[in-house]
Amino acid sequence: MKAFLLSSPWIDWENPAVLAQARRLAEGLRGDEAIARRCFEFVRDEIAHSWDVRSGPVTCRASAVLAERTGYCYAKSHLLAALLRANGIPAGLCYQRLSLEGEGAPYCLHGLNAVHLKAHGWFRIDARGNKPGVDARFTPPVEQLAFPIIGAEERDFDEIWPEPLPVIVEALSRADSIETLYRDLPDITVLPIDRIRCPDGAATRN
Repeated sequence: MKAFLLSSPWIDWENPAVLAQARRLAEGLRGDEAIARRCFEFVRDEIAHSWDVRSGPVTCRASAVLAERTGYCYAKSHLLAALLRANGIPAGLCYQRLSLEGEGAPYCLHGLNAVHLKAHGWFRIDARGNKPGVDARFTPPVEQLAFPIIGAEERDFDEIWPEPLPVIVEALSRADSIETLYRDLPDITVLPIDRIRCPDGAATRN
């Protein structure tokens, strides 16, 4: 679990402002589940999703997301991981591949979190921010994420990462505005499900 508790350049929970916010959120609470819920709801409800509000700079580092009170889903997941880790709760980053417009191309990665709770183990949460049609909640052990996987080219990746994927950091770092980023959201190429192959070369279907 050590990797999921570290402070790093992007999940910089040792930043004084991030650490102070984490302590405020944990004040008066007992148990990792209660603290994780409050951290989740703070990032979901108090940190605006940049494209929802169409304002703010492009943020990436957790401390910048907190200072600006805005970020894309990836950046919000960095802040949530930082707040959880600052409270001694292991947290990582997860990704989905989604249709940007809801059906077909273009596709983009979507960032969310996994938190390790003593009573439930790893549990995914999505603090991108609710809006009409999106109702993500903290309901362990049952996940209630922002977006279901629907299309054949969409994916729900199983991996839990201690640090952001390089493609995410690169996209956020090179974008000079939220509009620029929206036109060039990070994505990865995936095989069609019916073309995924076993190690022996035999085609399989998941």
